Amino acid sequence: MKETTTTKTSIKEWAENDRPREKMMLNGKESLSDAELLAILIGSGNPEETAVDLSKRILNDRGNCLRELVKFNIAELMRYRGIGEAKAITILAALELGKRYEATVPAKKEVVKSSRDAYKIIYPFLADKNYEEFWVILLNQGHKVILKSQISEGGQTSTTVDPRKIFKMAIDHKACALVLCHNHPSGSIKPSNHDRNLTQQIAEGGKFLEIKLLDHIIIGDGDEYYSFADHGAL
Repeated sequence: MKETTTTKTSIKEWAENDRPREKMMLNGKESLSDAELLAILIGSGNPEETAVDLSKRILNDRGNCLRELVKFNIAELMRYRGIGEAKAITILAALELGKRYEATVPAKKEVVKSSRDAYKIIYPFLADKNYEEFWVILLNQGHKVILKSQISEGGQTSTTVDPRKIFKMAIDHKACALVLCHNHPSGSIKPSNHDRNLTQQIAEGGKFLEIKLLDHIIIGDGDEYYSFADHGAL
């Protein structure tokens, strides 16, 4: 009996409407799946997989979640056959551009009216960090954003914060209110005793300087966050 072998079908052999580049040109970028967009970045697959199949496998390994895809590093991407250093760099560069795009909303349009507003503003800066960072959002009297600034950087479980640095920055920028923000690399959004003590310390100090602490946001996994204001902890 003659042995049969299975070979992949090249993207070039697909119907024109099924090719990612041609599909984008005919139907627009919104018509492409995440895997097809990723396939355009990597260009080609490997002897066993088309670029689309390889892209599907990469996404599947991250739960088909683009937010998880940004956690790859170059070495991890290069473990996939067909992904060399240049392709890995291209993927990560595209993801970084997307993240920066989300962070470049004009300041005049950023107004904090709720914890969700503050979360959306700070999320691009803290979402995929493997170590803890502490940020502050400074606001004017109308609660429009004056400045978003990193205060400190720590390890995987904590970071040191100097309240004097926060208040000096607020005074220098003539802020009337502020929101504290930090991430928990563990994914948990439960505030620690240190988080609670620091929040109380900033809130009390702000009263004397007439700089109101509106909220303290803790970023966790996915779309999860903890708001001190929402939980009546301010």
